[in-house]
Amino acid sequence: MSAVLDIAMRARTAATELALTTTAVKNAGLMSAATALDAATATVLGANARDVASARDNGTRGALLERLTLTAPRVAAMAQGLRDIAGLPDPVGEMLEQFHRPNGLEIRKVRVPLGVIAVIYEARPNVTADVAGLCIKSGNAAILRGSATALHSNTAVVNAITPALDAAGLPPHSVQLLDDTTREGATELMRLRGHIDLLVPRGGPALIEQIIETATVPYVIDGDGNCHIYVDAEADLAMAGRIVLNAKTSRPSVCNAAEKLLVHADIAEAFLPGMVTTLEAAGVEVRGDARSRAIAPSIRPATDDDWGAEYLDLIMAVRVVADGGAAIEHITRHGSGHTEAIVTENQSTARSFVARCPSAVVAVNASTRFTDGGEFGYGAEIGNSTQRLHARGPMGLRELTTYRIEVWGDGQVRE
Repeated sequence: MSAVLDIAMRARTAATELALTTTAVKNAGLMSAATALDAATATVLGANARDVASARDNGTRGALLERLTLTAPRVAAMAQGLRDIAGLPDPVGEMLEQFHRPNGLEIRKVRVPLGVIAVIYEARPNVTADVAGLCIKSGNAAILRGSATALHSNTAVVNAITPALDAAGLPPHSVQLLDDTTREGATELMRLRGHIDLLVPRGGPALIEQIIETATVPYVIDGDGNCHIYVDAEADLAMAGRIVLNAKTSRPSVCNAAEKLLVHADIAEAFLPGMVTTLEAAGVEVRGDARSRAIAPSIRPATDDDWGAEYLDLIMAVRVVADGGAAIEHITRHGSGHTEAIVTENQSTARSFVARCPSAVVAVNASTRFTDGGEFGYGAEIGNSTQRLHARGPMGLRELTTYRIEVWGDGQVRE
């Protein structure tokens, strides 16, 4: 038996028990795990330093290195995330629907865990704690398969939290780290139909392509974040400036950072020169179409490839558009389905933009950076779905459940 299959079979046993575990036990385990992670901060940071040094020696730079790097505040945030999840309502057992049929049968639709959830992710050790916490609270067993780049970090996090989970009475193997970081190991995991109930890939285009071509298990894709901000003709320009700057520069290496700026032609001359100056002062390279460059000459020419790109860096592309309809057309053609934002004081325009926008999350007069499980009150997120499935946007506890239909009778038979 392969190591991958062995882990999956242990996860199935744990999932069967977890589905029946009480909320009190799950919460106690999460709180204990948070305390254990806090206590292991020095160990986790030491392991992470090894990963970061190795990655740097291998030429890793920019967004990937920033995502890989842990700090004491980031470890503390991971632990707090576990506490936040413990404080959320338990979705398991929630009665979604209940009614009686004319023949006296009672029909109940009850929320239940999915079972075994596997997550493949790259160079983000904070995901290790987030996924573990969300899966435990939603009654699912977790299989974590991080990248080789973050193996020491992920191992340190799992070694810190799993003894605390076990000691609290949770089933053994509720959370497991797959240390086979080869492509072959990932492929085997993707093909364990009947053992894996949901696969969530959190990585770049190469991983997503492998999933699409290879996976036989159900999956929800955590897609790219080519996020747009549209500044309308009736926008508060000072507000727009704050939103654009925050969305681009607060943490450019993450998927909810804004990559494109669309500006209504009627206010482009009033807005763009100052906005470009502000962005450039913050270290952002601004690229744009001919109309934007005619207004702000320091903008560099954008290529056709720019409009679909997820930079994950201090780069932003700008286009002047005729109106909100043209902005939607651009987003529909080039967007990734993640998050878009409109800045406007016209509520009718805002409602029209929201209704027509094809993406999972649409923000009105707010930064794209709010698309995050923690910011939405989910405690954390297991991924950010850009698909048109039951789960869209940040996936929290409820997105990790399905439902069971229960039929209660007193001897009825069908005529």
